[in-house]
Amino acid sequence: MMLPLISWLVIFELLTKTFLQVWHTLAVNWPFLVASAIIAAWLKLYVDQNRIAAFLRHNRKKGVLIATGAAVSTPLCSCGTTAIILGMMAGSMPWAPIVAFMVSSPLTSPQELIFSAGLFGWNFALAFFIASILLGMLGGLFAHILEKRGWFANQSRFKPISGASGLEIPVVSTQKRSLPGWAQFVKEIWFAGRRLGLFFIGFAFIGYLLNNLIPTDWITTLFGEGKIYGVALAAIMGIPFYFNTEASLPLARALMEAGMSQGAVLAFLITGSGTSIGAIAGALTIARWRVVGLVVTTLFIGAVLFGYVYNILITVGGV
Repeated sequence: MMLPLISWLVIFELLTKTFLQVWHTLAVNWPFLVASAIIAAWLKLYVDQNRIAAFLRHNRKKGVLIATGAAVSTPLCSCGTTAIILGMMAGSMPWAPIVAFMVSSPLTSPQELIFSAGLFGWNFALAFFIASILLGMLGGLFAHILEKRGWFANQSRFKPISGASGLEIPVVSTQKRSLPGWAQFVKEIWFAGRRLGLFFIGFAFIGYLLNNLIPTDWITTLFGEGKIYGVALAAIMGIPFYFNTEASLPLARALMEAGMSQGAVLAFLITGSGTSIGAIAGALTIARWRVVGLVVTTLFIGAVLFGYVYNILITVGGV
């Protein structure tokens, strides 16, 4: 059955409005997308996860601080994060720096700092970055206390090799690159930029389309400024609805424009990036439920607390 002409006009108007919103957002943020792609390409080519793991093992006395710093300064995928954690385990490091790395690593990276600054402004981006550091250190502190009490005994999923120090872990191989340095660098920039751009446009479109379909009053009522349950609800929503950085940041920006408070957006991004189904599944391949439970609990409670604090700071003019 054919839709009446008025319905087609409404759909066309809706899609046109959404495309224009996406185009405006892209026009404002493209320099940040380019900078993010360049940083991601450079770090991917010149940051070796095996060296990071070795560096962490050699600085075990400053474990939590060093692990948190390494986590927020490297753009590691889940495989890279797993490789570093396994390397830390191979060096028989205590759980405190391992948990600190598990908490902080999924949350942020240098290119994500630039990306979020373009979408939300530097105040929000720095708040997210600082929250990632503090949560990593808090997770490490809690892990240190619990390990002292024997709560983390036998929580590693990798058994020690008989007669040898360390753990039986897979070796991370480094393939030789066939292209010259600059050619490979340009190739990685193109790959990272294309991926970032596709996710940005796609999920910004979804976010603005939802904004145009869902009454703004609904978003404001659930997640707006002054709603006491908004931050906690956003933190819960981050667990099932977070996809990845490139997709979820523009989606969260669209939700913010629809009336979601900045504190709620901050909580959504913290829990989403750190406690998504993929992140939890990856953590469970390394450690058992007590360690993973501490990571998830630290991220969820921290997300809610930081979200409320950020909203309060905005209210009193602190940010």
